[in-house]
Amino acid sequence: MAGPLSHIHRFETGTASRTPLLLLHGTGGNEDDLVPLGRMVAPGAPLLSPRGKVLENGMPRFFRRLAEGVFDFADVERRAQELADFVIAAGKHYQTERPVAFGYSNGANIAAAVLLLRPEALSGAILLRAMVPLQDVPQSAGSTTPVLIISGSRDRIVPIESATRLAGMLRGHGMAVDHQILEAGHELTQEDAQLAAQWLKSSV
Repeated sequence: MAGPLSHIHRFETGTASRTPLLLLHGTGGNEDDLVPLGRMVAPGAPLLSPRGKVLENGMPRFFRRLAEGVFDFADVERRAQELADFVIAAGKHYQTERPVAFGYSNGANIAAAVLLLRPEALSGAILLRAMVPLQDVPQSAGSTTPVLIISGSRDRIVPIESATRLAGMLRGHGMAVDHQILEAGHELTQEDAQLAAQWLKSSV
């Protein structure tokens, strides 16, 4: 569904008492990819799952990159602003509260950019295999948004140093960041889902 909203997306209604999840897929994914995991992590929560609007060799992404791990920072900023506008518009359209972002890889990176540029669009974020998404981060009035970052110690795509720097960057903006490092690679594991579910119950 696109309609008056800016992204093709999937929306699933849930219980009004549950905070919605904004599902943000990785490179080559789509609006269906994270729905089963979203249901597992937050049973009964409304799910908003947009498809990335950038294509890389036919694979959807949320922003352009110049090479593996080398981002087009101007495009990251533009797409993060666009995604934040979409999230706010979707909240009004579906009459839901501000969501918690649940992003993997490219989706986690765009969520991190939204946190840094437009923190008012989200009530929290779970960033799976995220790295620093922006070169120049604007000054912020501060946000107490809770954030969970889950990294893999054997991840060959996202260096732990970049994830640690992202955690520090978000803390510098006032956010309550919990950074967990698992014995894992870039792929997601059952432990990711368990940690995310536990964190949601206690932090949001």
